[in-house]
Amino acid sequence: MTVWRHEPVVVVGAGPVGQTTALLLARWGVPSVVLDRRPGRDAVGSRAICQHRDVLDVWESVGAGRRIADAGVTWTTARTYHRGRELFAQTFSSPGRSPFPPFVNVSQCRTEQELDRCIAAEPLVDVRWDVPVTAVTQTADGVAVRAGGAEVRGSYAVVCAGARSDDLRRQLGVSFDGHSFDDRFLICDVRADLPHRADERHFHFDPEWNPGRQVLVHPCPDSTFRIDWQVPAGYDLAAETASGALDARIRQVVGDVPYELVWSSVYRFHSRVADRMRCGRVLLAGDAAHLVSPFGARGLNSGVADAENAAWKIAWAGFGRAPAELLESYHDERHAAAVENVAVTTATMDFLVPPDPGRARHRADVLARAATDPEARALVDSGRLSEPFWYVGSPLTTADRSRPFAGRPPRGQVPPAGPGILVPDAPVTLPDGTTTRLRALARDGFLLLTAPGADTGAATAAAAAAPGPATTLPITPASPPSGSTLRPAAGPERASRPGAAGEHADLTGVLGARPGEVWVVRPDAHVAAVLHRPTRDDLAAALARATARAAPSGEEHSDGVLPQRR
Repeated sequence: MTVWRHEPVVVVGAGPVGQTTALLLARWGVPSVVLDRRPGRDAVGSRAICQHRDVLDVWESVGAGRRIADAGVTWTTARTYHRGRELFAQTFSSPGRSPFPPFVNVSQCRTEQELDRCIAAEPLVDVRWDVPVTAVTQTADGVAVRAGGAEVRGSYAVVCAGARSDDLRRQLGVSFDGHSFDDRFLICDVRADLPHRADERHFHFDPEWNPGRQVLVHPCPDSTFRIDWQVPAGYDLAAETASGALDARIRQVVGDVPYELVWSSVYRFHSRVADRMRCGRVLLAGDAAHLVSPFGARGLNSGVADAENAAWKIAWAGFGRAPAELLESYHDERHAAAVENVAVTTATMDFLVPPDPGRARHRADVLARAATDPEARALVDSGRLSEPFWYVGSPLTTADRSRPFAGRPPRGQVPPAGPGILVPDAPVTLPDGTTTRLRALARDGFLLLTAPGADTGAATAAAAAAPGPATTLPITPASPPSGSTLRPAAGPERASRPGAAGEHADLTGVLGARPGEVWVVRPDAHVAAVLHRPTRDDLAAALARATARAAPSGEEHSDGVLPQRR
């Protein structure tokens, strides 16, 4: 078992992104100290409610995904209305055979509760409350964090302290450019018996009960509904509550039924992204690195993707499996994802709250035509819902010219599997008849999937020579073959799967794998390379690239940078 021979990683912030970071680090055998300025958990309000299937999958790798999913409300349909008339309904496709639904609505405090349960059982995570972090400085071999009047030393730091991380960003020399929207949004958690709305998201443009503005209704557990109203800049929640106007506002949505107002707040939304997400041994994640409007559920979901990207790269660099340059790819990949999310959510906000007369006329025209014109419906933007970012131009990705990336797919869909894409999930049958999942195998290290006609010996040799845990698995569509190879992990025992030789999955259809191919999948389940009849040296080069042990050739990428997708 490989032992972490450095100081623990310091995680600043004990929200869901910080919790996830600490748990994923522990999964790789990396200890952490989690510092939070609050005196304890503040379990109030729904806050970030909409959890994506792929995020539930990440949480399942630390033991919480199924419990969070079971605690929430599953929904697969989003309906959009204009002045009370339904324009369209969007359903969400599922690549492969994921055990999780496209989206689950569950309050952030319940998510935190389930992650806390996992942390309580994890000796490698030390959570400290009521410890405000005032400074993070770099040392020769780590970081020094000023916390609550004391110094906490660490090997690396991940700042997950939320939007109010201005002082820490300033100390790191990081700008946080972007803009804020003038309109406010009133958020209410309302408990009422509304069975006809229990499993769908409803978005209303210009309803008669909020003229000229928008309303979003999300189902939540315990017969609770999260309702978001767009309100003018001068909106006063206290005055509306005192006058009885808030009650009237709620009844316009729920009707003449008994209800309980569980929580309410008013938000101003922002679109901002840090210019650097990696500063030496310090990484920024979640709202400390990027802020987006919630229309699209891209805040917490993208923060969890930050956490997974950071955790495996810190582990690989810290254990000596990869050079320190691997951490720079954290910025390359997650900054591009943040820029993408800001672009998508800003376009949504510009449609919801047009910033100039020209775009206001465009919105009015689109909504008027969308009732009867399918082409106009495609232009209606009520929020492109969360989706994983595709690392097709990452310096860690080996491009496959036979699988060019076609750009952003239609709403609710994902691109075909290929280099840079999150691998579709599917069950994998073990020799004893039990099953696991493809992504569960992938998240144990690097995974080499061999299609019929590929040189399995070359794949086995490349996996054996890899500096970290690596597995080979045949993906023939026939009965399970013998001879699948699983090398004992070089890392922590929990990252290995000894005794699982002969594992098999019928994945050719899910992946679209072709004869002779070998698919190389990263520890965060993204495809690093798809190689046709590769030699051992070819596979070694792809693994070296995927761990920043080899510089990109430039010739293998048509663009050389992470793409600005359409």
